[in-house]
Amino acid sequence: MFRSVWWRIAVPYIVILVLATLGLTLYLSAEVRTERFVDLERHLLNDATLMANTLSDPLMQGTDAGALDDQARRWAGLIGQRVTIIAADGTVLGESHADSTQMESHLYRSEVQKALSTGTGTASRYSQTLQREVMYAAVAVTGPNGAVGVVRVALPIEEIEANVNRLNRTLWVAGGVTGIVAIGLATYAASRTIRPVRKLTDAVERMAAGDLSSRLLPTTNDEIGTLTRSFNHMVDQLQEKVGSLDLERARLSAVLNHMADGVVMTDEQGSVVMINAAAARILRCDSDQVLGRRFAQIAHSHQLIDLWNRCYDSREEQTGMVESILYEDLLNAVITPLQGCTPPRYLVMLQDLTQIRRLETIRRDFVTNISHELRTPLASLSLVAETLQNGAIEDPPAARRFLSHMETELASLTQLVEELLELSRIESGRVPLEIKPTRVAKLVHKPVRRLQLQAERAGVTLAVAIPENLPRVLADAKRVQQAVTNLVHNAIKFTPSGGTITLSARLVEPPERLAGVTGQSGPLERRDADPAIAEGPQVVVSVADTGVGIPSEDLPRIFERFYKTDRARTQEGTGLGLAIAKHIVQGHGGRIWVESLEGVGSTFYFSLPAAPEVVPAPVQP
Repeated sequence: MFRSVWWRIAVPYIVILVLATLGLTLYLSAEVRTERFVDLERHLLNDATLMANTLSDPLMQGTDAGALDDQARRWAGLIGQRVTIIAADGTVLGESHADSTQMESHLYRSEVQKALSTGTGTASRYSQTLQREVMYAAVAVTGPNGAVGVVRVALPIEEIEANVNRLNRTLWVAGGVTGIVAIGLATYAASRTIRPVRKLTDAVERMAAGDLSSRLLPTTNDEIGTLTRSFNHMVDQLQEKVGSLDLERARLSAVLNHMADGVVMTDEQGSVVMINAAAARILRCDSDQVLGRRFAQIAHSHQLIDLWNRCYDSREEQTGMVESILYEDLLNAVITPLQGCTPPRYLVMLQDLTQIRRLETIRRDFVTNISHELRTPLASLSLVAETLQNGAIEDPPAARRFLSHMETELASLTQLVEELLELSRIESGRVPLEIKPTRVAKLVHKPVRRLQLQAERAGVTLAVAIPENLPRVLADAKRVQQAVTNLVHNAIKFTPSGGTITLSARLVEPPERLAGVTGQSGPLERRDADPAIAEGPQVVVSVADTGVGIPSEDLPRIFERFYKTDRARTQEGTGLGLAIAKHIVQGHGGRIWVESLEGVGSTFYFSLPAAPEVVPAPVQP
């Protein structure tokens, strides 16, 4: 209860006031009673003295008892008190309230003894005559030879007690009213004192909850008012600093989230305390689920874990190239202990070099492949030229044969250069595409007719199955026919005699996955040049053969320039046909992919966006 400031202010104040009021009331009650008794004694002594002066002559003259009884009753009637006249030997000579002849000696009554010895005496005791508590006051009546008697007056104490009790009740009522007023004043003072503190507490709680708009209006000029103004100033400063921190945090968050490099921060135990989107992508994890987990659980590379351990042991920056065996990623990792952080933090920077390594591999293979493709015809031309120089030119039949061979090699070089230039133009976007709604049959039948004779010489059957109800596609007919020609030409080269090549097409509506189309039964190996989900209706064209198929290890690179499988290296060709087909299809906003099973056959697919249906305008009458 006393944890509250209100109680600590109000309760002591109330207790002090109540105790002070109670003590004052008790003290005043006791003092009033004492004063009343003192006044009563004084009053009784005055009355007794007055009667003693009046009765001194009758006592000295020996007046009879009957006359003294009359005197006692007369005085009792005048002063309203009991009056007793006593001789010096204790004999009762006169009594106002009883028969004096029947009363015993009063010589040894305390007030009588005091009066005889000192002149006056008082006492309070129970009276057998009056049957109540009585206060007595006695005054000695003196003569020339000393005391001749005592005049005593008596008054019941209950009347005094009644007066005192009435006064005490008045004092207690006044004390109670004073106590109630004191409690009210204490409560009001405590509430008025604590109200600004409670408002400050509410404002601090709202501020702790994130509401920095809380302000208080100072209502006093005392310490509470000063505290309120200081609080408002503190909130202004805090709001300014929090705003600056929020701005800096937003900037840092934007930088971290848009960085191409991964950033991971761990504590001293290796638990992840922060990770950006790039790091989550590189480590293939969910950024919301890895917080609090150990870095070793998401690293997927013992080299990266060892690098972090070395940084932890040495407290120095560690750099190294790490490779993930699980995902075949190549990463450049930099792990730095952050200086001045409490508790300690470790910053892990991850740069994904997988794509750079892949591009470097492609570049190296490209140089190797083009060197290989150029070396054979150039060596052949050099050999023919040398042979002609050595005298073969003098032999007309041999010279014509060698010249024919030179012409073949030059045609091969010319085709290689032209295909390289064509591929370069397509990749750079310098070849304008004349895209317009085109029937799918037009895109397929012309290449089939051109390659029909080649297929017959190879003993391969070409079959076309294009539905009549297919919608038109948005395509540059000439370029798409070139892609179809390349696909069919490849299929003829790798299909043994007696095999079949089938060209078909179908409409695919989203959200069906384009790569879900299959042209062969069985567990086909699939490779997408650019796998995706179609955004709108697509027409998928497939070229399926019953040839030798493509080994699974060659599928990932089948659409690269100059790439040839081991079987393809024994065939004529530049290795650019599939690359050109891929770029032509992608230039139309389509996708191209392959499914193949070695020894069974291959199916190449490509998609083209379907042309929107044109509703004819109504004919005006």
